[in-house]
Amino acid sequence: MKLLSVNLGRRTPVPHTDHPEGVTGIDKQPTDAAVRISAPGPKGSGASGLAGDEVCDLRHHGGDDQAVYAVAREDLDDWERELGRTLRNGVFGENLTTSGVDVSGALIGERWRIGSSVVLEVTSGRIPCRTFQGHLGEQRWVKRFTEKGAPGAYLRVIEPGEVRVGDAVEILHRPDHDVTVALQFRATTTRRDLLPRLLAAGGALHPEALAAARKYTEQNGS
Repeated sequence: MKLLSVNLGRRTPVPHTDHPEGVTGIDKQPTDAAVRISAPGPKGSGASGLAGDEVCDLRHHGGDDQAVYAVAREDLDDWERELGRTLRNGVFGENLTTSGVDVSGALIGERWRIGSSVVLEVTSGRIPCRTFQGHLGEQRWVKRFTEKGAPGAYLRVIEPGEVRVGDAVEILHRPDHDVTVALQFRATTTRRDLLPRLLAAGGALHPEALAAARKYTEQNGS
C-alpha cells in the first residue's frame, strides 16, 4: 500500500461553482515535492490540511474533519473503463491518490500511517456537488457517482508531518465496528434508514454525519 500521488489545488475561476467569487480549488495537480500535512482548524475557518493546497468554499470543504481527501487509484481505473476516458491522479479533487488501499471500504476511525510520521484518521465519505460535476464534465455525474457508492474518504490529522509520492501507507488501527466509508455514504445519501448504524462509530465519525444519525434515530425511535 502506498501513495501514488500527492495533489494540490490552486484557486481558479470557473462557471460551475456556487462560491460567491466563482472560484474553486478542485482541479488538483500532482507534485513531486514533500508536502506538509497538519490540522487546519475548525470547518468554516480552517481550509486544507496540505500546505500549498487551496480550498475556496469553506462552507462545505476543509476544516479538521475534512483536512485530507483520499481516492483509490483502483476506483479511478474503474471509472476510466466506465467513462471511456483517461482520469489522471488528482482529477477527483483528491489530495492523496493511493494504491492497494480499500479507501471506500475503510472503517470510520481507521488510522493510517503515511511515510514516517503522518497519522490520519478516516471520518466520512465525500458527497458529490455541482462543482464536481462541472469539473468532470459528465452528464448526471452527481447521480452516477452516488449510485457507484465508492466516494473516497475524508481524513483528519492525528499526527502531522510530511508526505511525498511513493510513501508507504500502513493501517495502524481498525476499530471494532462495521461502519465503513461506503456505509456512511449510503446512509447519508440514499438510504437514510441506515443512519442509526452509524452511531457505532461514535466520535470518530464526521460531526455532521454523527448529528444526522442521532437526529434520525431520535425522531424514528430506532
